[in-house]
Amino acid sequence: MRAQRMSPVQRILVGVVLVVAVLWVLFPFYWAFLNSIKKPADTFTGTWIPFIQFQPTLQHWISELAIIETRQALLNSTTIALGAATLSVFLGTLAAYALARFRFDRPANGTLTAWFLSQRILPPVVVVIPFFLIMRELRLLDNVLSLVLLNATFTLPFPVIILGQMFRELPRELEEAALVDGASIFQAFLRVSLPLVLPGLVATWIICMAFSWNEFLFALSLTTKLAIPMPVIIAGAEHTRGVQFWYVGVRVMLTMLPPTILALLAQRYIIRGLTLGAVKG
Repeated sequence: MRAQRMSPVQRILVGVVLVVAVLWVLFPFYWAFLNSIKKPADTFTGTWIPFIQFQPTLQHWISELAIIETRQALLNSTTIALGAATLSVFLGTLAAYALARFRFDRPANGTLTAWFLSQRILPPVVVVIPFFLIMRELRLLDNVLSLVLLNATFTLPFPVIILGQMFRELPRELEEAALVDGASIFQAFLRVSLPLVLPGLVATWIICMAFSWNEFLFALSLTTKLAIPMPVIIAGAEHTRGVQFWYVGVRVMLTMLPPTILALLAQRYIIRGLTLGAVKG
């Protein structure tokens, strides 16, 4: 059965929708970039074209990067995102493989999967105060480690659900052949199954990293000075004279660039990982 070709009118409508969607996604980047290179007086005018409507400047970038708190916040965000994503994927991969290859009775596999999924549905604001009290007792307030642990907890459902489905779609015969050759269950997992889901592993790691990088509520509640990440720094751009949009633009660009660059570099793995097993022959 042949696919129906689109008429010229349908192509125009699809093109318009795509253009609107692209503009909708890219406009925050463009707004932040423009404000980061505008002089303070120009940010309150309707100017959108550099060198024609206004003269750009890099002074705000220089001033912002010279601030110790901003550089520390970038380091904190990087540590939190990389640490939480790595810990989440490490634990989630083991849990996903166990749920895909072994049968549990009390609780059952479906119950365990639902429990992991509930951690993603649970509103973080519900557990802010309990986590604050726990971290206070553990002396981890204003500590990067506390944010790594909390972000790993709330991103753990991603590797469990995504990788669990990928492990289920792998033929069991591959692992059984490795077991016949003398490999242990862990060696079969490490040398056979894990390399086959590597694209999904990378895609899941980047998803966990992005969520950890953008987390705001726990960072705001559990940090005061030493462990403040970039999302809290962005929210702190309000001055006694109002919001300093030029510094907001610089901070937004500094926050968006690292995960965007990482996603572009790993685009091939993300596409392969998210489509792994989507088409069956």
